[in-house]
Amino acid sequence: MSNSSISVRKFDAVIVGAGGSGLRAAIQLSEGGLKTAVLSKVFPTRSHTVAAQGGVSASLGNSEEDHWHWHMYDTVKGSDWLGDQDAIEYMCRKAPEVVVELEHFGMPFDRTDEGKIYQRPFGGHMSNFGEKPVRRACAAADRTGHAMLHALYQRNVRANTQFFVEWMALDLIRDESGQVLGVIALEMETGEVVAFHAKATIFATGGAGRIYYSSTNAFINTGDGLGMAARAGIALEDMEFWQFHPTGVAGAGVLITEGVRGEGGILRNSDNERFMERYAPNAKDLASRDVVSRAMVTEINEGRGCGPNKDFVLLDITHLDPATIMKRLPGIREISIQFAGIDPIQAPIPVVPTCHYQMGGIPTNFKGQVVAADGVPVKGFYAAGEVACASVHGANRLGTNSLLDLLVFGKSSGDSVIEDVASGEVMHQDLPAGFADRTLARLNRLNTQTGGSNVNETRLELQRTMQKHCGVFRFKDMLVEGVAKIVEIEKEVARTEIKDKSQVWNTARVEALELDNLIEVAKATLVSAEARKESRGAHVRDDAPDTPENPNGRDDANWHKHTLWQREGSSLSYKPVTMTPLTVESIALKTRSY
Repeated sequence: MSNSSISVRKFDAVIVGAGGSGLRAAIQLSEGGLKTAVLSKVFPTRSHTVAAQGGVSASLGNSEEDHWHWHMYDTVKGSDWLGDQDAIEYMCRKAPEVVVELEHFGMPFDRTDEGKIYQRPFGGHMSNFGEKPVRRACAAADRTGHAMLHALYQRNVRANTQFFVEWMALDLIRDESGQVLGVIALEMETGEVVAFHAKATIFATGGAGRIYYSSTNAFINTGDGLGMAARAGIALEDMEFWQFHPTGVAGAGVLITEGVRGEGGILRNSDNERFMERYAPNAKDLASRDVVSRAMVTEINEGRGCGPNKDFVLLDITHLDPATIMKRLPGIREISIQFAGIDPIQAPIPVVPTCHYQMGGIPTNFKGQVVAADGVPVKGFYAAGEVACASVHGANRLGTNSLLDLLVFGKSSGDSVIEDVASGEVMHQDLPAGFADRTLARLNRLNTQTGGSNVNETRLELQRTMQKHCGVFRFKDMLVEGVAKIVEIEKEVARTEIKDKSQVWNTARVEALELDNLIEVAKATLVSAEARKESRGAHVRDDAPDTPENPNGRDDANWHKHTLWQREGSSLSYKPVTMTPLTVESIALKTRSY
């Protein structure tokens, strides 16, 4: 196949990914009159946003006093001061607006007795600048993401958004000036390769949790947007920061929402002790996720784990009214029964920290525009949701800020596209010669490679390397060894082959293409983690311990900056953290404790 034989489809905008941020952006564009295509590897309502459970944060104050400035403070503190304060202010100020907007789209939130949106406490969300937990998470039982995704999809059907379901985007199209002109994509059923030629391209491809062996992420979360951006010369930001959710079902990795602790759940060790009181005396079980995850691993490492192998702790809600569990946590009860064989009404759930969320991603500003390493927006390119790094999550994301991120930046990226198209800032440019050469070379390799490496075995080796060398706690020698290992695995990825080349619908072909993206994310993560010689948020090193000079192991003098990883040469550069908010005073650096 050559460039000339590839069919071209023209749109005003193409969105890659049909989860929360992609669908929210699509609503903005379609209702704004732009001809919009949305590509998705799965049917939109099966996108990974559907798995979000606990809620979406907004300072509505429906149950008690709350304020967006308190939310902003909590988010900056949760990020361990690595989040950009202009983007964080923008997100927290917009939160009530986008949640009420979602309610008007038909989102079936739970209700208080007065008929207002029901809100529950969540880890790290506090009132009055860290004083006590506040009820800020707007919830639809424990199926908030499911309800959100269906509401957004139905609104898109109303707006006549054009969906391309079971299509996989393979590479960005950029011209000589660096402008993004769309994507090359593969129809998974037929194997047809098509160029989606657009004035504007929005990446909403989600995270890449599948670089880890144990993950709450769906199998589709393979970092496709990150891989495509890296191959196109876009730097990836803060890739060393990965959140391990405290409560994955032991042995299965399936998520148990933080909302369980928000409703009163307690973590216990083998001595039946509520151990979080020792680690976070104020917030206890509702401390931020990185704090709780490390506390759990410490309990296990020190011999206070539960079970025959002492390798998990217990999440106890047996003291709650069964009616409350059935009303507020019905899905969690179902998950516990199915995956742990335990009814949480009668016995505690075995849980262990599991890879959950990437804080880093494609660098963007709060308008959703992708920003190059030199600080200049990349013309025609936008990103939102977990694939993007605004950066509102910094070194650690607060629970429920992910769904808020989807809504706020999905909408703002859509608004930016509308503005840029209307002003003529972005318009259709001619596709450059050889626009699909890189993609065709990769496909050709898969079609012709013999005697190469096995896709599944190589992916498994990658995942086990990440789990072992770059987990909840990180060790200097293990990081160095991990970088060397991932370089060797990269060589295997470059020579993967698919066994049955006769099939058109070939899962192995898609998995091989996904592996091309996973390896870029894994390299970015390990190289960035090995280089950051401090402990901050979710990145905790044994050689950067808690000392009076550097509380929590954080080194603000040398490491209060964002990492930028460039694929070319696997090189690193850095940029400053934005400490200046849009309208309020800066939240100054201080020791982070709960």
